[in-house]
Amino acid sequence: MSVLRPNSLEHRLHIGLAISLILLVGLLWLFGAKSLEALTENFVASRLEHDSETLLVAVSLNQQRLEVRPARIDQIYLRPYSGHYYLIRLADGHEATSRSLWDFKLQVPSMDVGKHQRLRLSGPEGQRLLVWVAGFRKQGRELTVAVAEDLTLIKKQRDLFLRNFALLALTGLVILLVVQGVVVRQSFRRLEPLREDVKSLAKGQEQLLSEDVPSEMSPLVCEVNHLLQLLSKRNQRSRNALGNLAHALKAPLNLLTRFIDRRLAQLDDKEGRQASQQVERIRLLIERELKRARLAGSGTISQRFDSQQDLQDLLSVLKQIYKEKRLTMEAHVPSDQIPFGDREDMLELLGNLLDNACKWADCRVRCRISGNDRFAVTVEDDGRGLQDEDMDRLTQRGGRLDENIEGHGLGLAIVYDVVKLYKGQIDFDRSPELQGLRVTVVLNRL
Repeated sequence: MSVLRPNSLEHRLHIGLAISLILLVGLLWLFGAKSLEALTENFVASRLEHDSETLLVAVSLNQQRLEVRPARIDQIYLRPYSGHYYLIRLADGHEATSRSLWDFKLQVPSMDVGKHQRLRLSGPEGQRLLVWVAGFRKQGRELTVAVAEDLTLIKKQRDLFLRNFALLALTGLVILLVVQGVVVRQSFRRLEPLREDVKSLAKGQEQLLSEDVPSEMSPLVCEVNHLLQLLSKRNQRSRNALGNLAHALKAPLNLLTRFIDRRLAQLDDKEGRQASQQVERIRLLIERELKRARLAGSGTISQRFDSQQDLQDLLSVLKQIYKEKRLTMEAHVPSDQIPFGDREDMLELLGNLLDNACKWADCRVRCRISGNDRFAVTVEDDGRGLQDEDMDRLTQRGGRLDENIEGHGLGLAIVYDVVKLYKGQIDFDRSPELQGLRVTVVLNRL
């Protein structure tokens, strides 16, 4: 099971949808609780209003006396602390209360005729009362009628319902979160082939991404494929143009070389020797660019360097270039070595190091590659090597290397660029076994 990273899209969808569901269920529970409370209170208040009208009919006004005929009212008002109470008050202060109140005094305000009010008061034995108070006129006299009912039992039933509803909502929330996780995971699983295609592309196993992806990702994949094709074509055109230019310059340069040689044969002067040196320098540069074009081959954009395969191909090319020297080239690569770096960068690096080694070697060249977290390359030969002061100048990162050691500078300049790109390091010393130059390069993964 893959671990979701905090910044992954799937993780954010899980969190966002979970928060949305929690808020939705919470609001639903809160709205339901408030609605149920309002519904029950409105129902009780409506019943109390009807009871107040019944009480008004049961009231008997005889001169100064205020009586309520028991036969006209519900018997629950006669049972002490039953939870149902009434109070009737005349304008002059005379009151009549239900027997259920016993000796408890219900504190309600007097109301004008036609006015009514809903109150919440404390009743006998800590009961929570909902009170309906209204003003009436009967037989020409004003009176206030208050009818109350205990909400404790109703509240208990309501709280029980809300608890059950909360448990049901919580269970439903858990089920929804599980279903949501499965749906999101299955949806993102359709992107797994695209992820594998990207990995294969990075390893050089594929040249384009598969376009069999969800419609939301299709425009991006098509654009990436178009960009890969465009870069591949431009890269190939650049290589072809470089090779064509080098080939085109070789013929005029040969003519120029023969002309200068004939002049030097007739007249040996300083300017002629300098011109000959510069022409030779141009020839070496052209040969070098032709070698680069051959070494690079036809690799794809973003292809990784496969040490097992690409190093052997590189050595095969160098054997053809230096076939007259009949060199013995050794390659030591672990069987579990994983691809590393951009193929073009590694070919530039190894191509220049091995090219220099082949140039100065007598009969043996050795290359060792190791490391996965850090890519280590060692190239050594059995040539005459360099003096200590020459190796010190090679390790200086300041000056122009092409002015330091003849035959090493231009290739090592590119090597330094690759080492700098991968934030690595390069060392020069003498090979203990082959006695020639040994170059050790250690690169970091980008």
